[in-house]
Amino acid sequence: MALTSKVVEDLDTLKAVSHPLRMKLLGALRAAGPSTASELGRQLGESSGSTSYHLRQLERFGFVGDADEQPSGRERRWKSLHDMTSFPASLADLDGGREYVDAVRRRQEDHLREGLASWTEPRRGIGHSDYLVTLDPEDLEALEQEIEAVIERYSKRAGSERVSLHVLALPHPG
Repeated sequence: MALTSKVVEDLDTLKAVSHPLRMKLLGALRAAGPSTASELGRQLGESSGSTSYHLRQLERFGFVGDADEQPSGRERRWKSLHDMTSFPASLADLDGGREYVDAVRRRQEDHLREGLASWTEPRRGIGHSDYLVTLDPEDLEALEQEIEAVIERYSKRAGSERVSLHVLALPHPG
């Protein structure tokens, strides 16, 4: 099954998803699957009223929707509509866009730090590698597409351990 992606193409959608609680809600739905606003509130230490409001905002911009199964008519179960979210770097060039791109980047950095902090002991398959390569922009895009294809092949397997796999292409400081 192919990974699905929500591509953010406008500033209003970027503003909507850059809210810290909305990013946490979306991440929780992607990691654990469908949940109610109350379940998410308990998990994230928020009120169900707050999580419900922010879930409706995420729904408005196409990030979440009704879960396939609604076991009770009392409380709505939500699901993420996509496996991942991406946005072009050019959104930062829009008036006010830099602020929201930076907010998303900071949350991604926090998520990466949390993952690094939980990596306390060596385990088979868990590790870190870095590579220094010199590429043209076209080659970098081709490499990213190849990496995404490999990740997609493995993404729907039923394994014994959930891992966060981060792929970063950063300019070298030197």
